Amino acid sequence: MSIFLREHYGNSRLSALQIVKDPILFLAFGFGSGLSKAMPGTMGTLAAIPVYLALLQTGQIIYLLITLAIVAVGISICDRAAKKLDVHDFGGIVWDEIAGFLITMFGVTYSWQSLLAGFVLFRLFDIVKPWPIKWLDRHVQGGFGIMLDDVVAGIFAAVVLRFWYQ
Repeated sequence: MSIFLREHYGNSRLSALQIVKDPILFLAFGFGSGLSKAMPGTMGTLAAIPVYLALLQTGQIIYLLITLAIVAVGISICDRAAKKLDVHDFGGIVWDEIAGFLITMFGVTYSWQSLLAGFVLFRLFDIVKPWPIKWLDRHVQGGFGIMLDDVVAGIFAAVVLRFWYQ
């Protein structure tokens, strides 16, 4: 028994190997970061950092377009993963955290301080879920619902980050 991995995931009781081998689940689990037993959402947000750093090299228009694509494709990825796991919004599904963090960091001048602040703010809004995030999380179902609360958490974190750093 691993202290890092669960024995099985979801009501379908999938193994970590099954998740890593399935392209949809591999993406939904944030390239494997969502397999973590402890704090999979935080691990998924950590997995978003290299994606963010790569997107910084592309310019704002490309960053925005790729982020919008990640959100749009994420609706299907998260929906299909939830069905495969037989659990709506299973904690290991962290594609939504990746999208939310990218939204948080859009247009922010890079520094290690802004990266850390964006990480903390996004995790705070994603965990605490102030209104309307909590309402959305409870009332909007499917892949759209899985993505929506993290997109809104990313927007909230982005607004606070802009006031802080601009």
